[in-house]
Amino acid sequence: MNAVAQVFAGVAVLVHLLAFTWEVLLFERPGVHEGIFKIPSANLPATRLWSFNVGCYNLFLAAGPVLGLILLHTGHVDAGRWLVLYCCGFMLLAGIALGVSDVLALSRPRGAGRGGAFAQAVPPLGALVAALC
Repeated sequence: MNAVAQVFAGVAVLVHLLAFTWEVLLFERPGVHEGIFKIPSANLPATRLWSFNVGCYNLFLAAGPVLGLILLHTGHVDAGRWLVLYCCGFMLLAGIALGVSDVLALSRPRGAGRGGAFAQAVPPLGALVAALC
């Protein structure tokens, strides 16, 4: 796996770790739940379980490319490459799903998820394109 693909995979990991931090560790701060997620403080109790669950999902998803990159650099090239590719594909599809839900305004004000969808989809797409070209 080339260096460009590895860098994009690393950026994808950082995006998901940032999402975990916002969704689990900092969610109750008004700048996070109101500013980033557009969730009014009055709805905080009702959305806390959702936020914790999605944050853990993002943490666990970030672990895949990290493990893949470790495998890649410790002599398990094929296993590491496929783990990075699978997880980046998963991240890309999740970003697309977030974008579609934003367009359909399934759960929040229209436009609230656009930046998150872009951030979630572009780095793994870059990793996939760089690795497969």
